[in-house]
Amino acid sequence: MHHIFTPLYKMGRLHEIHQAIAMASVNVLCMNPRDRDISYANNSSLQKNVLLKTRPFLEDTIKDMLSKVLPVTCIKVADLGCASGPNTFFSIYEIMDIITRVCRQLHYESPELQVFLNDLPQNDFNTVFRSVPNFKKDKGDPKRPCLIAGVPGSFYERLFPRRSMHFIHSSYSLHWLSKVPRGVGNNKGNIYMSKSSPIDVFKAYSEQFRMDFSKFLQLRSEEMIGGGRMLLSLIGRSITDPTSNDCCSLWDLLTKSLFDLVAKGLVQESDVDSFNIPFYNPCKEEVREIIENEGSFNLDQMKVFEENWDFEDNNYNTKFVFEKSRSAQNVAKTIRAVSESMLASHFGENIIDDLFTRYTLHVSEHLCREKTKFINFVILMTMK
Repeated sequence: MHHIFTPLYKMGRLHEIHQAIAMASVNVLCMNPRDRDISYANNSSLQKNVLLKTRPFLEDTIKDMLSKVLPVTCIKVADLGCASGPNTFFSIYEIMDIITRVCRQLHYESPELQVFLNDLPQNDFNTVFRSVPNFKKDKGDPKRPCLIAGVPGSFYERLFPRRSMHFIHSSYSLHWLSKVPRGVGNNKGNIYMSKSSPIDVFKAYSEQFRMDFSKFLQLRSEEMIGGGRMLLSLIGRSITDPTSNDCCSLWDLLTKSLFDLVAKGLVQESDVDSFNIPFYNPCKEEVREIIENEGSFNLDQMKVFEENWDFEDNNYNTKFVFEKSRSAQNVAKTIRAVSESMLASHFGENIIDDLFTRYTLHVSEHLCREKTKFINFVILMTMK
C-alpha cells in the first residue's frame, strides 16, 4: 500500500501521509472470510470461550432489565461487532433463551425479539444472512418471533433511532479503535505500543481510546431507552503500565516477524515504521474513569478474567505450555484471522504466509518461556 502515498511524500506532506495510512488501515479492518482455512469463522474459538464466560453476567443483567420493563410486546437487541460465523448467532441464541426462561419465571408472555446485527460494511454479511433461515429453524419459536436485520456501519457512529433499544451487547470489538491514533509517526521499529515506544505514542493510543469509547457511550445513550442495559467485553491489561507483557507481547512478536522479512529483503523497513495497529488494551482504571466522566450510564459491574492465548490450552500448568507447536499454530491462526486484511493491504498479500510462519515460531518460543494471557473485561451498565 505504501506506493499510493509517494506523491504526497515528495510534496513534503508527511501529516497527510500518516492520516491516509491511519484511515486506510481501518477501512480494511475486517475478519477473514469464511471460505478459507484461516477464516475468522474457523478461528474464533477464543472469542467463543469469552462468550461462555460472560454468560452468567448476561443472564443477570437481562433478568434485572426484564423485571423492570415487562410487560412489553417487543424487546429490541443489538449485537455490535457481530462478525460472521458460529459466534454471531451464539450470542443471539443465548439472549433469546434467557428472555424466554425469565419471562416464564416471572409469569409473563415472551415478547417478540427484534435483533440488529451490526458490523463494518466490509463484514461478510452474505454469510450471516444465509445462516438466518437455519438459525430460525433450529433455534426459533413460531410462537415468539425473532426478527433479524443487518446494520452495516461503525459503532462509532449513530446506528439506531433515538430511545429505541433495550439491550446492547458487544463482545471482543471495542479494543479496536476507530483509526490509528495521530502522533504515532515516531513509533519506529514497532507496530503497537512497546517498551521502546516514545511516551507520546502511549499518550496517543490512550487518548484515541478515550475519545472513541466516550463517543461510543454518548451515541448509545441517544439510542437506548431509560433503564436499558449494555454488556461489553473487551481485551484490556492487568496494570496501568502500558508496556506490561499481557498488553504488548502479542504484537511485539508480530513486529519481530516483520523484521525477519526485512532481513530477507521481502519487506521495507520504512513500511514497518509507517504501520501501526488500530488497537488498544485499556486498564480498568481508564475504563471506569471514561464511563464516569461521560455520565450517561451507571457502571453496575466490571469483572476481570484471564484467558490463555491458546483457546485449547488448559490451566494444569500455569508457567508455560507443553504442546508449544500446536498452541503457537492456534494463536497464529487466531491473530491472522483478525489482522490479515490490514497487513495485506499495507505490505502486500505475497508476504502473509511467510510472515505467519515466522510468527508461529516466535509465539512457540515465547510460550516455552512464559504463559502470557489475555486480560478480559466484562462491563455491565444501565442507561440513566
